[in-house]
Amino acid sequence: MQFYMPTELITGEHCVVENAAKLARYGKRCLIVTGGSAAARSGALQDAEEALRSQGISFTHYAGIEPNPTLASCQEGGRLAQEAGAEFVLGIGGGSPLDAAKAVSVFAANPGMTEEIFYSAKWDHAPLPIVLIGTTAGTGSEVTSVSVLTDSAGKKHSIHDRRVYAALAMGDARYTMTLPRAATLSTGIDAICHCIESYFSKKADPFSRLFSVQGVRLGLPVLRQVAEMGAEEQPTLQQREALYQASILGGMAINPTGTVFPHNVGYYLTEHYGIPHGFASATFLPELLKHVRQQAPELCERFYKACGTGEEELTALAKRVVPVRGIRLSEDEIRAALPRWENNGTVRNTVGTVTMEEIADMLRKEF
Repeated sequence: MQFYMPTELITGEHCVVENAAKLARYGKRCLIVTGGSAAARSGALQDAEEALRSQGISFTHYAGIEPNPTLASCQEGGRLAQEAGAEFVLGIGGGSPLDAAKAVSVFAANPGMTEEIFYSAKWDHAPLPIVLIGTTAGTGSEVTSVSVLTDSAGKKHSIHDRRVYAALAMGDARYTMTLPRAATLSTGIDAICHCIESYFSKKADPFSRLFSVQGVRLGLPVLRQVAEMGAEEQPTLQQREALYQASILGGMAINPTGTVFPHNVGYYLTEHYGIPHGFASATFLPELLKHVRQQAPELCERFYKACGTGEEELTALAKRVVPVRGIRLSEDEIRAALPRWENNGTVRNTVGTVTMEEIADMLRKEF
């Protein structure tokens, strides 16, 4: 077994304000990184500002992070951090702002760098310290050393480096209460995908699988309840808390193992059709379950028994939650896309063997 996560993690109601003194460890000037309005709408931004002020920490707010954050927006954040003399970066939001905060901390310490950020051996200086406050129950970025960015050509790439672990991560499920239904479902199914994909990673071990199983056991019943709610219904705080804990467990599961092919194949849907990340990954979850049933049946049996679920239930939930409709791919488009998955590390990380023809068949079946 192997596990490494140097992030101090604190969750619970009012945890940001109650732990304000911990922020003073990282300096007296801070750059806050967020998306457009969600951080303020959730109440997390106000709590963070209150906590910073209470410690005499000055801050500059950069709200330029878009969904699927780009290199350009992260570079701009890095430039602002330098101008403000920021000593640490505080990211608030879902996966996009949290991933972006990690990249901003790298750019702030390495001015003039561009796509070299994807090759951490080229970083001349260590990133600024990072503090993360989660506002969605999905990506688990709070506890991973990964940042997923969109390059100048519109393709997603990942930074994997221990230096972008958050020094401190905090999560208050109250911040997720303002999430719209679609975002709740997309981030929730992303967390479930993390747990399942990690379990069926070649790098999984008994320790990582503990996180996977507990994440599914916590999150799956609640996500099913949310999927069955009417348009006017809202999850309770207790349900939101369960989803948030499941997302953290999912992050801790993929922390040592990474994801497998549904995530990487799903990137194609996000890049070309704007499908939200969680929905894009979950589109291929039934195909993963079919694949592992055929190539690792005993492992499947252990997983379903431990989680109290089965392939039929998980497949039905994915199909109910995912709103991907109306996309059509020609055979030429499918063939043109396949080279991106040749010798891809995430695809190879899946238990068994995933061939390019299998991926082509998945795309034909879905689209």
